[in-house]
Amino acid sequence: MATFDLIMPKLGESVIEATITRWLKSAGDTVNEDDAIVEIATDKVDSEIPSPVEGKIFKTLFNEGDVVAVGAVIAVIALDGEESESTSTEATAAAPEPTPASTATVETAAPVAVQEVSSGRFYSPLVKNIAKQEQIPLTELETVPGSGKDGRLTKEDLLAYLKTRGSKPAVAAVAASKETAPVSKFSAPRHEAPALVTSAGDQVIEMDRMRRLIADHMVMSKQVSPHVTSFIDVDVTNIVNWRNKVKDSFQKREGQKITFTPIFFEAAAKALREFPQVNASVDGYNIILRKNINIGMATALPNGNLIVPVIKNVDEKNLLGITKSVNDLAARARANKLQPDEIQGGTFTITNFGSFDSLTGTPIINQPQVAILAVGAIRKQPAVIETQYGDVIAIRHIMILSLAYDHRIVDGALGGMYLKRVKELLESFDPDTDI
Repeated sequence: MATFDLIMPKLGESVIEATITRWLKSAGDTVNEDDAIVEIATDKVDSEIPSPVEGKIFKTLFNEGDVVAVGAVIAVIALDGEESESTSTEATAAAPEPTPASTATVETAAPVAVQEVSSGRFYSPLVKNIAKQEQIPLTELETVPGSGKDGRLTKEDLLAYLKTRGSKPAVAAVAASKETAPVSKFSAPRHEAPALVTSAGDQVIEMDRMRRLIADHMVMSKQVSPHVTSFIDVDVTNIVNWRNKVKDSFQKREGQKITFTPIFFEAAAKALREFPQVNASVDGYNIILRKNINIGMATALPNGNLIVPVIKNVDEKNLLGITKSVNDLAARARANKLQPDEIQGGTFTITNFGSFDSLTGTPIINQPQVAILAVGAIRKQPAVIETQYGDVIAIRHIMILSLAYDHRIVDGALGGMYLKRVKELLESFDPDTDI
C-alpha cells in the first residue's frame, strides 16, 4: 500500500528545528490536498504544515510540545486511506530512535527529535555534535547559559562560549563558569534578576512563547550593542496634504489604503544607499556592509506581541510597490499568515510610535542590524517659515524622528548625517507625485 511521509520542512536558512504546537488532524482522519495538518512554531514564526496529498492520517510520530529536527518524518499518510502492517513498519523506520549524542553534522544528521538528557535540559543534535567534537563533557555543557526557549542552549551560545573557553581544561572551565557567565566580544556579563516576592492579590501571568522570545531578544540587543539615540523634527506638511489629496482615489482604484509608512520607507532606503554603514552588521571586529536594503516593519499584533516582517530590496521599488508590500505584510502579520522567509534577512528596521499617538521614543536595535528608525506622531504646530519677505509663523504638520544606532560602528556624526538626510528627503517630497 502506498504511503506518504510528511516531514518537518526547512523554515528558513537558519532554522534547524521547530516545535509542534498543535495537531489539527489525528490518526484516522481523512485529509484533502492542502488541508492543514499541524501547527508548528520556530524562533522566527508560527506556521501550519498543509498536506501535499489526499489520503488518511495513519500515524503521527510526535506529540504536541515536542521539538523536532528539520527533515524528520512527523506523520505518515496512507494514500488509499487504508492501514496495513507494512505502513506501520515504514513509519517506524522513517523516524529512528535518536541517540544520546549525534556524530553527524547538521547537513548529514539523520532526522531525529531533540532529546532530553539525564540532566533534564534539551540539547539539539547539532549542539551535541559540537560538544563532542570540542570534548565538552555534559557537566560543563550544563553550565553554559542558553538564549533559546526555556534557556535551551543554541549553536550560537555554544560557539560564543568556545571563543572564551580557549584551551582551558574542562574542569577549570566548569569552575570558572560558576563564578561568572562567559563573555563574548562586545558583550556584557549576564546578570541574574533580583529575587521577586509577590504580595496577596498580585496576578501572575506566564509569558507566552512569542513574548519570551521578544524579551530575550531585547535583553540580548542591549547587552550586545551600546545604544545611542538621536532625534530630529521634520516638517511633513507636503506629505500630509498629498495623502489627503490622493487617498480616496487610491483606495477606489487599488482597493486598499495608503498610509504615510511607504513614504518613510522610501526616504529611509534612499538615505541608506547614501550611508551604507548604517545598513550594516557587526561580526566580531568585522563590519559587514549589506548589499541589499531590506527594511523590517515592526508590527503590533492583536495579542500585544510584536513581529517584524521584512520588505526586501526597498530601494528597487517605486512608491506604489512599497505601498502594496507594506499593506500586504501588515495584514498577513496580524492574521498570522506570514511565511518564514518574510521575517528574515532584514538589514534595517522602522517602527512607528506615532500609531499609538506617541511623540517619539528610543527603540531597541533589532540584532544583528546596527540601527532602527522610529517615527513619531504627526501634530499641527506653529513653526517659523522663511520667505523672501521675511520670517513668518505658520501652522505646519511636524513629527519627530528618532534613530537608535550601535555606537560600535555608527558614531554620532554618521547617525546625525543619516537622520538629517532622511529629513531632507521627507521635507522635499513633491506634492504632485503620481502613484
